[in-house]
Amino acid sequence: MKLKIKRKRENLDDQEVQENVNEKVIKNNYGDGVAWRRGARLGEGSFGSVYLAISNKISCFPLAMAVKSAELSVSESIQEEKEILSNLSGCPNNIIQCFGDEITVADDGSMVYNLLLEYASGGSLADRINKFGPKGLPESEVRCFTRSILEGLNYIHESDYVHRDLKPENILLVHKSGPGITAEFTAKLCDFGLSKRVKKCRKNELEEPYWRGTPMFLSPEAAMDGLQDTRSDIWSLGCIVLEMLTGKAAWNVREGPNYEAKILKKLQRRNQLPKIPGYLSHNAKGFLNCCLERNVSHRLSAKTLLTHPFVDGLNNDDEEEEEIDYANQIQEQSYQYPQIPSQNWPRYQYLHVI
Repeated sequence: MKLKIKRKRENLDDQEVQENVNEKVIKNNYGDGVAWRRGARLGEGSFGSVYLAISNKISCFPLAMAVKSAELSVSESIQEEKEILSNLSGCPNNIIQCFGDEITVADDGSMVYNLLLEYASGGSLADRINKFGPKGLPESEVRCFTRSILEGLNYIHESDYVHRDLKPENILLVHKSGPGITAEFTAKLCDFGLSKRVKKCRKNELEEPYWRGTPMFLSPEAAMDGLQDTRSDIWSLGCIVLEMLTGKAAWNVREGPNYEAKILKKLQRRNQLPKIPGYLSHNAKGFLNCCLERNVSHRLSAKTLLTHPFVDGLNNDDEEEEEIDYANQIQEQSYQYPQIPSQNWPRYQYLHVI
């Protein structure tokens, strides 16, 4: 499942790339780079704007890239993200690639910091979920995306980082190639602006505001105690997988006044859990319950979840699901966190299915 960067112009036939190239390269307020020119704006976040970047020297860069830009005076978070991406460069298949950074001069003479990133022609996972609507994504596709996300999370966590803002908007879809591919895109983690080392997260957990991220994907321990470690990312993953499968957010809260406060109130109630529909497959329900476990000491690690039958064996030609005695499989493995007694596993696995 290795990603090969397509450098030849004729291989980049994605319609969106061509439209952006041929479209307006207007109002280029932030300036062009030495080996690339700025195209249309792709999006905007709290830390800067993201533009399409077209390489002038495809021997140095891919033809199409994304460039995250902000004025140098307010670019500290993007520069920190660059450092984190450099530290996580050993996982190019599951984490968006960084091609370096550059300073440009804006039209008004101000200095602009630019972070050159891999271009995801498939957009974000949020875009894809919205495209499929309330019916949700096909489970076969959800399984592939989930495994890619898990592999990225496992690498991040083993590198002693916590993402802290895992959500569909921060997962990008990149075209993949090779034999035996069952989906059009592979999912890659991005936007590490809120990521921190595990030790730093623990050190600063009592600061106000004591949690970071998006309430809809926030873990209960983050909402109640300000604790955000690797297990908090696993809860966020569960919310994402549930939304992929159902087309609906994990918490049934309408946007409006006090929207975030209502979600936080649910998280702070010890008996509140996202509802998992009974029509989902056996393995999907089991996987979700492993992620959406309020008891943080019982929540499984990314490494362990990679062995769950919902995502395990996706490289095999035979995609047929098998009934696996997962309780025995779990009992034989060595966990990073305390194990659940084997006699309680079936009850635990389907605790909040409706």
